Amino acid sequence: MTAQEPAAVPAAVVPPATVHIDTSKPHPARMYDWFLGGKDNYPVDEEMAKQLLTVDARGRDMARVNRAYMHRAIRWLAAQGVRQYLDIGTGIPTEPNLHQIAQETAPESRIVYCDNDPIVLAHAEALLRSTPEGATEYIQADAREPEVILERAGKVLDFGRPIALSMLALLHFVDDEDGAYELVHRLVEQLPSGSYLVLSHVTGEFDPEGAAKARALYTARGLTLRPRTREEFTRFFDGLELVEPGVSLTADWHPELGEVVPVAGDEPIPGYAGVARKP
Repeated sequence: MTAQEPAAVPAAVVPPATVHIDTSKPHPARMYDWFLGGKDNYPVDEEMAKQLLTVDARGRDMARVNRAYMHRAIRWLAAQGVRQYLDIGTGIPTEPNLHQIAQETAPESRIVYCDNDPIVLAHAEALLRSTPEGATEYIQADAREPEVILERAGKVLDFGRPIALSMLALLHFVDDEDGAYELVHRLVEQLPSGSYLVLSHVTGEFDPEGAAKARALYTARGLTLRPRTREEFTRFFDGLELVEPGVSLTADWHPELGEVVPVAGDEPIPGYAGVARKP
């Protein structure tokens, strides 16, 4: 399939009953679904999510704030003329999803989603409901396989034209030792000039003790959680041009674009966000 041909539903999209889902340990995508009030999660995910709520009771607010940021960022990018998107760490589909936001502004937009959780694969059909003018595709791959992702995405996206690479609430699941910064660099270096990097990330700066407890919960379940400081998060944008307002609290990134989530209390939701352009 070339970048000019309409996207076809891949053969890998299969009914949920035929997908093997490991329910022996929680998965971030399914916990995120639980926080958003979804039903595509399992008792092990709910148990872990509830444990996290004992560390910070605003877990649901964190998920909702991040989702709202995605809506605002994609609206902003669409207004800048971006018509291609590569979304890594897609998660379980929610309404509206990224392609719906992008194609609302520009029906010809092309979107490639990528995730490694089989339950997302089971719901990939919802990610493929493109406008006739545009295209959507789903890749089942791990974020730590950039060459695989880029090769498959190249069947849908034109890497000679600007692409928005979004990795939302993803990189805090990749430790420095696992090459988090190198991963972003390898992906961005393959994007053409005029492309954008869109990120959001959990921080422990406002509650170091709570962040340490959350990290311990993840470690005990064989999972990774790596909250980063504002400075550490900003490093992901090295070599790129941050757009206004630069790195900000997730809730504070262009609130005038709508989808601002009311949250409990006066303390900031502990996450950063930013969008940057590749020169």
